[in-house]
Amino acid sequence: MNIAIVLPSWIGDVVMATPTLRALRNHFGSRVTITGIMRPYVSKVLAGTTWLDKTIYYDRRSRAPDLQASRLIWRLREAKPDWMILMSNSFRSGAIAWLSGSGHRLGYVRYGRGMLLTDKIYPPRLGGKLIPVSAVDYYLDLAYYTGCPPQSRRLELAVSSQDAQSAAGIWHELGFDCTDRVVVLNTGGAFGSAKHWPKEYYIELAHRIVADERNGVLVICGPAERENAAIIEQRVKHPRVRSMARQNLDLGITKACIQRASAMVTTDSGPRHIATALDVPVVSLFGPIDPRWTETYHPRSINLFRSLACAPCGQRHCSLSHHRCMRDLSVDDVYQSLQRLIEDKNYRRIGVAA
Repeated sequence: MNIAIVLPSWIGDVVMATPTLRALRNHFGSRVTITGIMRPYVSKVLAGTTWLDKTIYYDRRSRAPDLQASRLIWRLREAKPDWMILMSNSFRSGAIAWLSGSGHRLGYVRYGRGMLLTDKIYPPRLGGKLIPVSAVDYYLDLAYYTGCPPQSRRLELAVSSQDAQSAAGIWHELGFDCTDRVVVLNTGGAFGSAKHWPKEYYIELAHRIVADERNGVLVICGPAERENAAIIEQRVKHPRVRSMARQNLDLGITKACIQRASAMVTTDSGPRHIATALDVPVVSLFGPIDPRWTETYHPRSINLFRSLACAPCGQRHCSLSHHRCMRDLSVDDVYQSLQRLIEDKNYRRIGVAA
């Protein structure tokens, strides 16, 4: 039996899909071949996990012939999957599944693709409007449809020994070997500027964290955030506040650096989910997105957000130009939440399932 899974495109969504991948592997075991269809960079997210037997790379934005939809469809027709499971909600993924010739095409009925699916799940709605559901549960319902028993919602990732060694080298180079606790700050997010917390707030927060001589701060970044991370490091001007701006930004190494952290303060973005999957305490800052969509069920996490008339708006950029949903999250609020996580080792969110 062959199962092909179209994985999400965003790093955070891929991490939130890990309980589903684990559920499918545990339920079907070695009697099935599970193939993951993904963008090339997603392989770094899942590196070291054992749920997928094969991978097929696909990126509709790429001009590389091997990453085109026509190549993907040809490979699927050759593999003859018994099931196509669509974590992506797009019409395009439904069309690819239909053209694959798979006997079972399972996905959510959205964006007019219901006619392309043989096995359909309808997302919960109220008055025609989607009801916020965590992506963790959203993806798990696909596994349950195939017969998987109830599973843990725990996000899970692995770090390779090579990446762990690279992270240890970075720790030494940045002077964190003798620092009791390192707090990682993640300032970015591919969604858009509406998710960003002001840079001056991060600078003030870093000052407050390293006022305790036990603490260090590492500002992580992707390629697009190098300059911003470097500015924060330069403006703070403290030997225990460093950034990844001049480091190798390979995703595997970033995962390993996050794993070494004592806690993370982050926007609602991929690194937040990576930290959760590596059991790092997390303070998450929410603005335009309803936290219920990305609930991770992490027992050592605190989600901060403000209830405003305009929030959550779901927009990539603040159309009102005041950006209050993020600017009203004060440094005091964030610092106190961080202290609660790193000082109280017994802290657990009430009512959070593992």
